[in-house]
Amino acid sequence: MSKLQGKVAVITGGTTGIGFAAADLFVKEGAHVFITGRRQKELDEAVRAIGNNVTGVQGDVAKLSDLDRLYDTVKATGRRIDVVFANAGFGEFLALGKITEEHYDKLFDTNVKGTLFTVQKALPLLNDGASIILTGSVASIKGTPAFWVYGATKAAIRNFVRAWTVELKDRRIRSNVLSPGPTDTPILTGQPAEAIARPLRESCPPFQWDGWGKPGKSPRPRCFSPQMTPVLSPASNYSSMVAEHKSSSRTPCRL
Repeated sequence: MSKLQGKVAVITGGTTGIGFAAADLFVKEGAHVFITGRRQKELDEAVRAIGNNVTGVQGDVAKLSDLDRLYDTVKATGRRIDVVFANAGFGEFLALGKITEEHYDKLFDTNVKGTLFTVQKALPLLNDGASIILTGSVASIKGTPAFWVYGATKAAIRNFVRAWTVELKDRRIRSNVLSPGPTDTPILTGQPAEAIARPLRESCPPFQWDGWGKPGKSPRPRCFSPQMTPVLSPASNYSSMVAEHKSSSRTPCRL
């Protein structure tokens, strides 16, 4: 039997990158997946590419009315949720001295506010024993020039899961954060290559940055499994440090 047979998952930011790769995997493992994206064209393309057992709901996680519409859509099908994967996020490089209110608000509204309310609004539909997964970043623990506002947003959601594990223990709902290194997705690769590569290289001297990871190559940690680890166990607040290597004179460093 497939690992997620009969399960229902909600994945925000599911049209590209890590979100799309996760949605495709979940469907192959037997789940019905609801995915979101801000742009209808890309959302329709993602739904066609995944094929069966997927529902697309257009929306921006920073807009609470869009999140209400997402969960109204799930509720209207008579389904409840086994996995909520709050993956939608935004990244942008800007150095100290050039930070604008728009830059700050854009990152915190999507990455922090959007993640918080994606999960909070899911709670009435979450089954007991469900799994909450957040897409974090190793930027949350590394200091990267011009990328630390983004890192701060990911540090915030890393703290979310630590508290939620305790708050939701009576419902056996487990919270986890995945922390990938640089990944080849539109969140960053739409920006000039040197604007990205230079601060990444500078974040890990004297070692050499060895390039982008791939969305489909992230490990499949226990938080993807319907067989939930008991909350408050060492594995229940899992942080998967994707694509991060131990530093040595021969080993490249990833953000």
